[in-house]
Amino acid sequence: MPYTKKPFSSRLHLVSDRSLCKKMTLEEAVAQAMEGGVDAVHLRERDMPSRELWQLACRLRDITRGQALLIINDRVDVALASNADGVQLGAMGLPVSAARKIIGKRLFIGASVHSVEEAVQAEREGADYILLGTIYASRSHPDIKPAGPELVKKASEVVRIPIIAIGGIDAGNAPEVIKAGADGIAVISAILGSEDVRGAARSLLASIAG
Repeated sequence: MPYTKKPFSSRLHLVSDRSLCKKMTLEEAVAQAMEGGVDAVHLRERDMPSRELWQLACRLRDITRGQALLIINDRVDVALASNADGVQLGAMGLPVSAARKIIGKRLFIGASVHSVEEAVQAEREGADYILLGTIYASRSHPDIKPAGPELVKKASEVVRIPIIAIGGIDAGNAPEVIKAGADGIAVISAILGSEDVRGAARSLLASIAG
């Protein structure tokens, strides 16, 4: 059965990028990150063929089961087939309402949003949480102008579902994101780009504790 931990209590999200894993496999990196405190893992490997993505999802399911949420980006079919906990819908993916018709209440649905208006729409359509960004300059989205923690503050004033902030977040700026109203943070390179994956996760968790 999928892990039943509520998204709002999952404060430290790791978004995958296997290209950053130079000295270990993605699975090994995820395991170490979880030891450091990561409690939600997003599988986002857009270049992977469906079969390989499903196989990787199943391996991550074995690693995360009972310890962290496993969330699949955009692929509702892979999320269901791998017995994941949720699906993260991008701006160009299925609408939340359409995904809900397929999966019902079996999986959590997260919506990636970039404005207060999109946040409100995602909540209205039935998203369980939102992934809000880009907060700071980001390696994965260098062409997007960062919105800063002010976007988090504005969104937190009008939506009730959990807000997970993303984009250029590290242990140094994470506290101000939480102070602005985020329920948690999501990172990629701040963990996977570190020489010490476990230690990086611990530092991030400590920065948002309290």
